[in-house]
Amino acid sequence: MPVIGKLFGGLDFSSYFIALGPVPDALAHSTDYAALKKAGVPLFGYGAFLTAAVNFLIIAFIIFMIVRAVNRMMPKPEEAAAAEPADIALLREIRDELRKK
Repeated sequence: MPVIGKLFGGLDFSSYFIALGPVPDALAHSTDYAALKKAGVPLFGYGAFLTAAVNFLIIAFIIFMIVRAVNRMMPKPEEAAAAEPADIALLREIRDELRKK
């Protein structure tokens, strides 16, 4: 996770929220989610969900790319022609002989 955080700039939307009720005058201009929550202000904190969703999508994409690379490196099973059963080979020979006549 630290490497991924460095690559993508440490996405953090946890300070995004909507106040659903009145905010005390002392915290009127505060954008600190924890301080407002501690003061008892009803908040809709969608930022934590966004952070988790973006992190999930980034990690899922990285795992997808790793699995895809591993699958490309794995040797493919040889598509050897399977031997036909004897009865099918015999029937084909009979068909070919009947076509000749």
